[in-house]
Amino acid sequence: MLLDQATPADLPAVAALVNSAYRGDSSRQGWTTEADYLGGQRTDAETLAADLAAIPGARVMLLRDEQDLLGTVWLEPKTPTTWYLGMLTVRPSLQDRGSGRSLLAGAEDLARTAGVQLMQMTVVSVRHELIAWYERRGYQKTGETRPFPYDDPKFGEPLVAGLEFVIMEKNL
Repeated sequence: MLLDQATPADLPAVAALVNSAYRGDSSRQGWTTEADYLGGQRTDAETLAADLAAIPGARVMLLRDEQDLLGTVWLEPKTPTTWYLGMLTVRPSLQDRGSGRSLLAGAEDLARTAGVQLMQMTVVSVRHELIAWYERRGYQKTGETRPFPYDDPKFGEPLVAGLEFVIMEKNL
């Protein structure tokens, strides 16, 4: 799979896609919705641009069908051999058709080409179906968790108590 790196001009469309897939009523078309336990927006173009500028080597990769944006994934080098993968997003109306698997595989192939040996991610603990989906693709829970930042609106507006991030990894 060929992924394109997002440019600054792509970031508004990336933010719109990510928000539509994770938050609000539009996210309920797919199975990746967080709308039952997180409100607000997931990201915006300004935050994406600031994060990309502040984190050396970070990038947003795009999956397109001709001109249409179908999916995105965030890749961030942590060390020369370990990258963080986040914000894996597929348009809600196209979910459950293999695009997410293809996007994930493309991101992993890109990382392998760069010499990465370990991919890491965080998943909100109540996302049991999503955790199981990643486990079927070779990711494993490390046993480590991180607290959810309830006081940071950058991560959304928590609607339930007890949220935390589960750390998952995959040897590439």
